[in-house]
This record gives sequence, structure tokens and C-alpha cells, in this order.
Amino acid sequence: QVQLVESGGGLVQSGGSLRLSCAASGSRFSDHAAGWSRQAPGKQREFVVRMRSEGSATYADSVKGRFTMSRDEAKNTMYLTMDSLEPEDTAVYYCFLTDNNWPYDDHWGQGTQVTVSS
Repeated sequence: QVQLVESGGGLVQSGGSLRLSCAASGSRFSDHAAGWSRQAPGKQREFVVRMRSEGSATYADSVKGRFTMSRDEAKNTMYLTMDSLEPEDTAVYYCFLTDNNWPYDDHWGQGTQVTVSS
């Protein structure tokens, strides 16, 4: 059974940085596509980044150049480094891991709150 646990959220001023972590058990990030999504108050969950098992990543236009996803295979942990944060980045951030077989379900963490003050 896949379990994902996020950490690292908090309150930061506009222009600041945060690094989120997502630790996995039950599967290895290096064997799966995985990534991050976020949900702001009153809005639908939106895609932030997806990294393929071989390591290439695709970012949403809204975060491209500011956010960087990485992973530590030894720790089976992935990270989202967020720079130049803006109030519009305020949201609950969720990590996910995608099954390799049909129906390619996503497994989700519990989420971590990121608040950016202006």
C-alpha cells in the first residue's frame, strides 16, 4: 500500500522560498511518475509539476522558472523547491504518485499548507 507524507509548508513573505518534502512508503518514486498539485481556497485542485520515472519533469506555466522538483532515491523522498513565491501560490500542496498499470490511479498525500503574505 502506497503512503505519502508531505512536510515543509508554512508562512512565508512574498518573494521568499520554501521547500516541501514528500516521503513515500510502499513504492519507489524512481519507478513511477509522481509530482505535485495544489488547491487554493475556493478553487479546484490544479497541476503544478509531474516528474517521469526517468527524471524529466513538466511544470505548469504559472510556476515554471520558480519551482523545481527533485528527488532523493536513497531516501525515497521527493522535494518541491519554491522560489520567488507570490500570494497567488497560497494553497494546500499535495504530492502524488501514479500507478504504472491501468487505470493509472494517483495516490495522494494529506497535503501541506503554504501561505504567502504580501
